[in-house]
Amino acid sequence: MTLLPLSHLDRLEAESIHILREVAAEFRAPVMLYSVGKDSSVLLHLLLKAFAPSPPPIPLLHVDTRWKFGEMIAFRDRRAAETGVDLRVHINPDGIAQDVGPISHGAAVHTDIMKTQGLKQALEQGGFDAAIGGARRDEEKSRAKERVFSFRNARHRWDPKNQRPELWNLYNARTKPGESVRVFPLSNWTELDIWLYIYRERIPVVPLYFAAPRPVVERDGAWIMVDDDRLPLHDGETPQLRSVRFRTLGCYP
Repeated sequence: MTLLPLSHLDRLEAESIHILREVAAEFRAPVMLYSVGKDSSVLLHLLLKAFAPSPPPIPLLHVDTRWKFGEMIAFRDRRAAETGVDLRVHINPDGIAQDVGPISHGAAVHTDIMKTQGLKQALEQGGFDAAIGGARRDEEKSRAKERVFSFRNARHRWDPKNQRPELWNLYNARTKPGESVRVFPLSNWTELDIWLYIYRERIPVVPLYFAAPRPVVERDGAWIMVDDDRLPLHDGETPQLRSVRFRTLGCYP
């Protein structure tokens, strides 16, 4: 029997599937963070592959900031229905009570309350001891230092000097009471790998990644998409249709 060599993408896929199965075997209550972007779409595809034909034993968690593009929320709900995954959505009730938004309160406050604190709430309420994320080491220098199994203390804090060695494909999943682990199966992927894999596997992604006529206004030298009435228009601003796309997707605007 002739064994065909694995391609670069095949090796990355095999490594990620191994990590996902290791998480399912080692942790009591794992969850996959789903932010609806391209990396999350690849993670979901890998999760389905890792446990096919059975449904994945790991639920998805979306920390909703209430400022995602409407097209992203529609895509999220559609993919959950198509795949049958257990999707859980959490919105920080404190943020709802204060009506926190990036325009009214500033991006830093909005990110802290709706994303950071919202994630901590969701993990604690769900009793999750491992959270799978789509971070890649090629994104920026702090992520380049992350282990595949990245340990957090009882306050969900990351200490880069207090991480465990990872030899070859061996991972230490032991935690003390209150500790948790962030797991990054895409650590060794690049952005190009992500797009090549999406193309090869025909993975659905949010249409916002592709150019199409969309209503925008020019503000401070940039085109800002007018998704809905959450974006207050300045005096003299009139939305116009332009062919635009997004390289990355986060909170609107």
